This record gives sequence, structure tokens and C-alpha cells, in this order.
Amino acid sequence: MLVPIELKRFAALATTALLCSCTSLTMAPKYERPEAPVAEIFPGADENMEEAAGLADWRSVIADPTLTALIEAALENNRDLRIAMLNVERARALYRVQRADSLPSVAAEGGYFRQRLGENASIGAAGAAGGGSRTEPITIEQYSAEAGVSAYELDLFGRVRSLNRQALETYFATEEARRSTEISLIAEVAGAYLQLLADRERLTIARETVESQQASYSLTQELVDNGVGNDLDVQRADTSVQRARADAAALEAQVAQDENALRLLVGQPDLPELSGQLNDVELNAAFDDMSSGILLERPDVLSAERRLRAANANIGAARAAFFPRIQLTASAGTTSAELTDLFSAGTGVWSFAPSVSLPIFTGGRNRAQLKGAKIDRDIALSDYEKAVQAAFRDVADALATRRNIGERLDATQKLAAASERTYTLADARFRNGVDNYLSVLDAQRSDYAAKQELVIVRLEEAVSVISLYRALGGFPETR
Repeated sequence: MLVPIELKRFAALATTALLCSCTSLTMAPKYERPEAPVAEIFPGADENMEEAAGLADWRSVIADPTLTALIEAALENNRDLRIAMLNVERARALYRVQRADSLPSVAAEGGYFRQRLGENASIGAAGAAGGGSRTEPITIEQYSAEAGVSAYELDLFGRVRSLNRQALETYFATEEARRSTEISLIAEVAGAYLQLLADRERLTIARETVESQQASYSLTQELVDNGVGNDLDVQRADTSVQRARADAAALEAQVAQDENALRLLVGQPDLPELSGQLNDVELNAAFDDMSSGILLERPDVLSAERRLRAANANIGAARAAFFPRIQLTASAGTTSAELTDLFSAGTGVWSFAPSVSLPIFTGGRNRAQLKGAKIDRDIALSDYEKAVQAAFRDVADALATRRNIGERLDATQKLAAASERTYTLADARFRNGVDNYLSVLDAQRSDYAAKQELVIVRLEEAVSVISLYRALGGFPETR
């Protein structure tokens, strides 16, 4: 083992270095969260609303089992989310690398040296003083073992700690970016699934319309053959059939594209059996008025704030560059000409080599770096404020849609019902010879458009829940 006195000296040096590092202060400006450049309440909200209790998990919003299974598969297999998770791991590793600079690097080393010198070779002043000339070659052996600290910086002015803080905030920002990617993925999967169900319903309507129009065309042709009606009615009926066929073909392609988009989001080639209906998808949209402060919990806003904190910490490192840097290099160990005597008394060696570096002339490098760090902080501040403003608009737009979608859906349902009755009456009048086919054709077009619009509005009503969830970064938990 090492000589006790040398061990004590070495431990004292290491302890001093650690204490200096732990008590050092940073020169970064004091961070204060910027005031959000948005209104305190959302448009149309009650001024006496309560603060939100927090954001709930996505499973409290989406209760449909099929959609839940799709989202869980996407969270496991989606490549964009996987990349985001790997970026988090990378940021964590870089932080650990930077964090290591706060602690001394201690290394142990053992060595063996053997050298043969001829009878006329010089062996230095010590050898010359001890024995004069030699008549035979000599072999020199030496064993050594030591441990030491190499170029450890005493962080008196907080340069290393500022860099550590910057790396830590960057890691946190990356983690928030992953959360934002996860929320976006959940919303995209839900939206793609709802779009697929809606397009399937629209395709069903189009196919039913093709069959109905084909029957009307056959009836019209039969009436003309029997001397009732005219060829213009036949051509109008045929036009209606071909238009319905074209719509059905386009919707078939759209359904296939919806399935492909869903496969990409889920991240697996095969989708489960998707036989649900749009009206059967259960979504919970419980939402009360709240202050815009809830936006500060949105992952992208938090990520922007973490980047602002990192830029603020970097200013501390740039300021510390104007001050001296003190580095310690120390080692202690033992050396002997015999391996058996390596740890015997009297074989101890030690060295202590502190160094101080004071910047005198750097050609303006340090000033430029400090100015650049401040500009980076200002850019990060603008990015943060922009993120808050964008989040406020997202929520305001989603709330505006939610507040009006109910009335629009009710009106569209009544329009679809009225259009269906009109088409039924017009068809009956045509079959009884009261009106020509033009009235039937106009009524059928209105009925078809109203049914398609009703599906679209139902889709928008369901998507509005997902959009609000995405805009808020999650729904507020109930108190």
C-alpha cells in the first residue's frame, strides 16, 4: 500500500479540490421566467375562472378500445417517437460527459522499466559520482506504482458549473420535445383513425347513392320505353349515376390512403380489424374555462423555456472566461528497483503541479463570445415568447371550434333529415307523373350533399376534442 504520509497529502489535495468545486458560484444572470406575451384568459372565457389542477393522461380523453390499442401500438413502434427518445438518451449522455468535468479524474498507473548500459555509456551525474569508470555493462530495473489527478480545474468562477447547467437544461429541453412528439403522435393517430371511419361512411353513402341512381335510371328508361317521359330525363338520370360512381371511386382511393397513413403512424404493416363507426368512438371532452397560464405546462413551451435557461447559463461560462483558470495536477506513489520492495518504507514519491492561466490578450475572442452568448439568450427568449403565443392561438382556435360545433352539428342533422324527406317526396311525385325527373335530380343531389356534410361535421366534432387535447398538451385534471 502507499506510504501513509503521502496518502494523507494526496487525500488533502483531492478534498480541497472537491470543496472548491462545490462552493464555487456561477456568473450567469439570475433567471426569471419571462412574462407571457398573451392575455390572461382565452377569448370567450369567464373572467372568474379557476386555475387548472394539471394535465391528465390521454387515456382519460380517449376511451374507445380500438383507438386506444392503435395509440399504444404507435407509442411502441412509431419511428419518429423512437428518434425523439434516442435524442433524449443522447442529450442525457452528453450531460453526463459534461458533468464529469466537475469531478477530478483519478487514474492509477503501474510501470516497469529495464535498461542495459554498455561499459562506456554515461549513467548521469549520480552514477559518475558514485563509482567512476566501469569495466562491464550494467542493467537498470525500476518498478513504480502511482495514482494521480490530471489537469483538474478549480471552478472558482463557475465556468464548469455554467456549462453543466447548460447541458442539463438542454437535456430537459430534449425530454420536453419528446413529450411534445408523443402528444402529437397520439393526436395524429386519433385523427387518422377518425378520418378513416368518416371516409368509410362517406364511401357507403356514395355506394348507396350509386345503387339508388341506377334504379332511378332503369325506371326512367322503362318509362320512356313505355311512352312516358323523354330522353332528356334519361340523360339526366345517367349523368347522376356517373357522378355518383366517380365519387365512390374517389372515396375508395381515399379510404386506402387513410389506411396507409394509419399504418405509417402505428409503425406496423398490419392493422387490427377496424369495424367501428364514427358515432361509436367515445371521447371525453370535459373542459372548463381556465387562465392561459395552463399553456406554460405545454411540452413545447417548457422545451423553449429550458433552451432559454440553457442560453442564460452559457452567459455565465462566457463571463468566467475573462477570469483566471486554475488547474491542478498531482500524483503520489512509490518506486523501487525491486518488485518486492515496491511498497516498502522510503520508496514513496509525490508531485504537485498547479497552474494558473490568465487571459491577457485574446484578440477580442472572449468579448465576442460573451456578446454571442447574450444574443443567443435573446434569440431563445424570442423563441419562448413565440411558443407561448402559438400555443395561445392553438387553444383559442380549438375553443372557438368547440363552442360552435354543437349548433352546427344540430343544424346539419336537421338539414340532412329535411333533404331526405324532400328527395322522398320528389321521387314519389316523379313516379306518379306529377313532376319531371329534374326535380328528383335536384332533390337527390341535395340529399347526397347533406349526408356527406353531416359525416364531415361529425368528424370535425370528434377531431375538435383531439385538437383541444393537442393544443393544451393534455386536458386539465378535475379537482
